[in-house]
Amino acid sequence: MPVVALLGVVGMAACTPRFEECTVADTAQQYAQLLPETAKARDVRPDLSGCKRTGIASFYADMFTGRKMADGTRMDPNADNAASRTLPLGTTAKVTNLETGQSAEVTIQDRGPYVKGRIIDLSPATARQIGLDRQDGIATVVVAPIEVPLPDGGVKRGGRDRREDR
Repeated sequence: MPVVALLGVVGMAACTPRFEECTVADTAQQYAQLLPETAKARDVRPDLSGCKRTGIASFYADMFTGRKMADGTRMDPNADNAASRTLPLGTTAKVTNLETGQSAEVTIQDRGPYVKGRIIDLSPATARQIGLDRQDGIATVVVAPIEVPLPDGGVKRGGRDRREDR
């Protein structure tokens, strides 16, 4: 019996995100942030890890209202749409402003931002929801994937970065 219990524990440990998985994704994200602004979305490897990321958020300028996003829908400034260079289209994520503590759920529907160091662009309504206004322009946020669509049609539930367990 003790062997069966041990196998159960080992099996569960194998299903939790490992630090190394997040490190590989970190490398892909760092690569994406180093690319010039003119780099195309296809030049960036998707982040399928489901790990949380901390970085700078900005929001869509008014001129993007009504324009087609990467998923083919039109940008609605009152919706929960967002842009990421590394998260797959269709990913849902919780975005938390570290200064205000306010959070919102978004759906990745577009590519960008194409400004070095930024990890997500938010619709104006979502930006307001987390306490980001036009005067500030940017905020430090945590982007925590909730569900990440996989290339095979499956979905990966968002994980947590093991570094937070300390």
